Amino acid sequence: MDVVHIETGNDLVALIKKGHTSTFTQFYTSYFQKLLLASNKYIKDTQASEELVQDVFLKIWEKPDHLYEVKSVKSYLYRTVINSSINYINRQKNIEQHHLKIASAFTDDDLTELDEENEMIVLVRKEIEKLPAQCKKVFMLSRFDGFKYKEIANQLDISEKTVENHIGHALKTLRQRFLVDETMNKKGKNFLMLLNLFLG
Repeated sequence: MDVVHIETGNDLVALIKKGHTSTFTQFYTSYFQKLLLASNKYIKDTQASEELVQDVFLKIWEKPDHLYEVKSVKSYLYRTVINSSINYINRQKNIEQHHLKIASAFTDDDLTELDEENEMIVLVRKEIEKLPAQCKKVFMLSRFDGFKYKEIANQLDISEKTVENHIGHALKTLRQRFLVDETMNKKGKNFLMLLNLFLG
């Protein structure tokens, strides 16, 4: 059974019952980063989100029978992770009421949009990892940690002009790697819009 054909709960149960661990690992890998992003929107703690997502998959592997009636594995995974994230926050006594309302009102269209957005962010982060070491370090300090150019220059003992050059190179490289022609479909246009917002 190929990973791309794992769409319903019955597909997943059959995979687990047959003990196809390598295929399940591929299935896990294909969703892990996106579910991690979904969880972290609520928890704001990457380590806690990683443990939560891993636990969701572990429970599926150990007790798959409850999946028989699941029509969409993707929707099930997102809803389970989101609900588990909210429960985690409740246990930490740090929940905001509107988070509950947003999560409970999620439609399948919302989940599809969230999945596509997370997929795009994962792709961008993979490309950032390919940047030269110093360029990547400067870019991540700027975009992920919110440091100003002067702060980055002081921390890395380089000039502000060098910081500016690294940022410019990173932005140019990333935009070139995700360049799409004018006939791109809606998903492609949405991707470029998100990319521009993400890169600034």
